[in-house]
Amino acid sequence: MSVPMVLLPVFVQVGLIFALLFATSRRRGQGSSSSGASKVADAADQCDAPVVLFFVLIALAMPIRHADLIIVMLSWIFVVTRFAHGGILVTSDDGRTRSLAWLASALVVLAMWVYFALRILFLI
Repeated sequence: MSVPMVLLPVFVQVGLIFALLFATSRRRGQGSSSSGASKVADAADQCDAPVVLFFVLIALAMPIRHADLIIVMLSWIFVVTRFAHGGILVTSDDGRTRSLAWLASALVVLAMWVYFALRILFLI
């Protein structure tokens, strides 16, 4: 895979994180209600464990040339689940739906790590 193809989902994820940080920080500056303040605090969810694990996996896979088409496809699925999570975060207070979007992103990143580990350990 070419470097731009592997890194494009990473750049989109970083853009999403900054967009949510800026959007929610505007609410903080306007002295919003407690539910708005809760959404500002929840914007940190965009930097939670699945996102960190995603960034680490890509950072490891790139230099050892194990970022193939499957990793790129799973990266895009991961980014889509994070967009869903971010959209629910800023538009709704439905914790159950947001939890499902978070779980979907965690499962995708788990699949990426399992695939990556199998490729390394069994030289697939």
